[in-house]
Amino acid sequence: MSVTLTPTSVKLHTDLGDLKIEVFCESVPKTAENFLALCASSYYDASPFHRNIPNFMVQTGAPAKPSADPKRNPGVSIFGGQFEDEINPALKHNARGIVSMANKGPNTNNSQFFLCYGPAPHLDGKNTVFGKVIEGADSTLDALESLDVDSKNRPKEKVSIQSVTIHANPLAG
Repeated sequence: MSVTLTPTSVKLHTDLGDLKIEVFCESVPKTAENFLALCASSYYDASPFHRNIPNFMVQTGAPAKPSADPKRNPGVSIFGGQFEDEINPALKHNARGIVSMANKGPNTNNSQFFLCYGPAPHLDGKNTVFGKVIEGADSTLDALESLDVDSKNRPKEKVSIQSVTIHANPLAG
């Protein structure tokens, strides 16, 4: 008897529309566990898209409280601090909609992540790819990319994740 696993996905409900993301649980299990647990705990609710570089990426995942400033409150993982990279050579920053962990160097993952607007091969081996946008790339991701930004690539208009819906979470008991 063969078992077919249902792909795990989440839907980020943003101020500009929904983004459905397939999460690569089997390829990067610790990163997937962190992301899904934070989603399930409502951690990402009201999290702002705080960095937006057209033709490159948009970043989110910093907690909205107590400070929406990601430098003052960069986020935490479910493991109590930063956690190690899970670089899988088969997973590349090779397309629009790739979802990857933001970091400040090797093994510094927390809650922040980014969505690529296009290929970013210079990040391969440096950031953990853990998902891809499977719905909303031609609408919501386009809307995010078109946001006006200031000289520091911060969106001039506040746009946030309103809530997250998890579909087929294999980690739920």
